[in-house]
Amino acid sequence: MALSYKYMAVGNGLRTDHPIPDLPFVDDSHLPLDDPDAIEAIGRKPGVNGTWGRTDPCKDGGWVAFTTDVLRPDLGWVVRWHPEHGRSVVLYRDEDVVSAYMSYEDEALLFRAGGYWWDGTTWYRPSQVFDRAREIYINRPVPAALTISAADLPQGDPGKGAVWAITDLDPDTVTPVASRRWRDDLALWALRHGSGRHLAGCVVHLTAPELAADQLLGVAELAEIAGIGASTLRAYQTRGESDVPLAQATVGGRSMWSRPVAEDWAETRRRSRDGVARTMADRDHENLSVGVARLWDYFTNAFVIDLWDRDRNRKRFALRWRTKAAVRDVAHDVAWTAAASLDRIVPLGDLGATIRAAVLFELADWQRTVRNEKVSYPINHAIARMLDWLIQHKPGQARAVVAEIVGEAERGLGIPPEVTGSSLRQALALDGKLSGENAYAEFLDLVLPPDN
Repeated sequence: MALSYKYMAVGNGLRTDHPIPDLPFVDDSHLPLDDPDAIEAIGRKPGVNGTWGRTDPCKDGGWVAFTTDVLRPDLGWVVRWHPEHGRSVVLYRDEDVVSAYMSYEDEALLFRAGGYWWDGTTWYRPSQVFDRAREIYINRPVPAALTISAADLPQGDPGKGAVWAITDLDPDTVTPVASRRWRDDLALWALRHGSGRHLAGCVVHLTAPELAADQLLGVAELAEIAGIGASTLRAYQTRGESDVPLAQATVGGRSMWSRPVAEDWAETRRRSRDGVARTMADRDHENLSVGVARLWDYFTNAFVIDLWDRDRNRKRFALRWRTKAAVRDVAHDVAWTAAASLDRIVPLGDLGATIRAAVLFELADWQRTVRNEKVSYPINHAIARMLDWLIQHKPGQARAVVAEIVGEAERGLGIPPEVTGSSLRQALALDGKLSGENAYAEFLDLVLPPDN
């Protein structure tokens, strides 16, 4: 998380990561801000240990660079430059600077309100939902979002403003200043950088209906949407687990989230390996896939037949175990040993790779014949049955296989994900062994690419 900010306005270039523009400015005059290679070189200085730097071009024609600060090696700078919107300079703890740097490599020019980000034109919600087929995060625009510039704020008094020297900054004690004081700091910064800078082009933050104070959710509401207890959510936050999204605001010391961010997090949890596995869980055995549960029942019945229904074996149990039910308990335990050894019986990794290759071959073969991207392609019955078996017995692994099929079909064959998804749905509806027209619907809804 960013500690503090030094704002630079070049063209349209003021940006921050905090939902309210109230973090202090930090002097960055010792950095070569116009030269990404020189910024990188600071952190790669020969003979200096524990520092680092890097620069990369961005898709928009700009660049991003970072470096450990030469005066404060416990801090690091990220500089993002865009050919139209100018430059932003953000200060982080050094251990966080690399992950922060990576977040600026693609479309994002700035981050606000707990991860809401702007690409120069559109505001998007925090990137949470991952498309495993394309290996990208889904970008979901914020409806009715308005960009707020520095010129939209009441102007401050530069005589009351201040800019921090990096050597005086204490990351553990620095606290946000009042918004009125921040405007004074902004006025001083603008004065120091000349009258040619236009505050109307300096983006400060955003407003949107979903970020209105009366629309935000607390811990209890976020937990309810995610399907967990509030105490579990608090434990996740304390331990830094489960990728709990950053709060959009803090009100009275309480974290608050927007409903779309909460819903995206809940969707991400459903699409996780454990979430997908739950869609194929047996109702009577919550922790087992439906296939393994049925396999366990099968072995139990088979062992009861072997141990009790065969006369020569029953005699071995008759003196001590006098009922079929007692023998069934023994068979049930032995059957679990067999059912739990599924990965020793079937080479599941090889099976997944084989199913992926077979489905892709089927799609390629039908594509050459049908040449119509608006249809679903038939999949060989035997291949569909093997995919069904993997879904029932190892849904977590099947999730990865389906994502690979959809991704490779699009990249290698030019088949849209919706066509591949429709083909898989049709194949499982025709050849899957689970009863019911929509038996596989929930599973496929979670493993196929999410909606934008």
